Amino acid sequence: MGNASRFQFIKSQHVPSLTVLHAAMEDFSYDRHAHEEYAFGVTLAGRQDFFSGGQFHRSPPGNVILFNPEEVHDGQSGGERALNYLMLYVHPEQVKPLFANALGNEHGANFRSHQTLIQDAPLRQAIVELARLVTSQTGSRIDQENALYWVVARTAQLGGVAQSSQVSTRPDTLLGLAKAYIHAHLDRDISLDDISEAAHLSKYHFLRLFRQHYGITPHQYVINCRINAARSSLDSGAPLTEVALRFGFADLSHFNRRFKRIYGMTTHQYQRDIAR
Repeated sequence: MGNASRFQFIKSQHVPSLTVLHAAMEDFSYDRHAHEEYAFGVTLAGRQDFFSGGQFHRSPPGNVILFNPEEVHDGQSGGERALNYLMLYVHPEQVKPLFANALGNEHGANFRSHQTLIQDAPLRQAIVELARLVTSQTGSRIDQENALYWVVARTAQLGGVAQSSQVSTRPDTLLGLAKAYIHAHLDRDISLDDISEAAHLSKYHFLRLFRQHYGITPHQYVINCRINAARSSLDSGAPLTEVALRFGFADLSHFNRRFKRIYGMTTHQYQRDIAR
């Protein structure tokens, strides 16, 4: 990654799990990955090209991008102008009661948007305003909570589905067992045999089914989950080398290479941003 791409993470001082990313990209491409959080973004300049949900998307300035938790995507600058965008990340537990309130029922707590690219001025303005409050460190906790509520409320108005209302298929259930096993053993040296056995599938069938459903391989998913878990440890100020070894990376250099492909910066740079 050259000097033409810049990334800055700003953590809310008032709302737990709320983080803002400001990014300027010319010569950087994200690996396919997924976050545990909801991600609400706005393309500010240039064009944002990315894969998600089995489709390739192009987001011009003014568009809103919305990723549900664990939704696989990548991203890069498209067109001739440099890409500039912002993204809000917030953990599902933080917004479950907000979605439930906005939709008027408890099933709304597990809301998932059915749209990835959205052209909606009120939602765009709500995202930009919340990002401004966090970035400038202005307003009280209730100001930021209220701004977050309007992001959630407008997202809910634009449509989606509560997970509890969806009918689970047998592959969903079996792959859910595999994912649960992975999350429970992130700090261990697990194998494909271990994971496929947890899913009650042959290794061949498991590999084909997993990639078909999620758009990444089980190996990519394991690395992604380890990076996300490591990021939480970095947020708490844990020593970099200790975090790297805890989550199965050979050394800090290996950890940094993997981390940068998803977050655009080294672990030291990320921890420095979050500590501000």
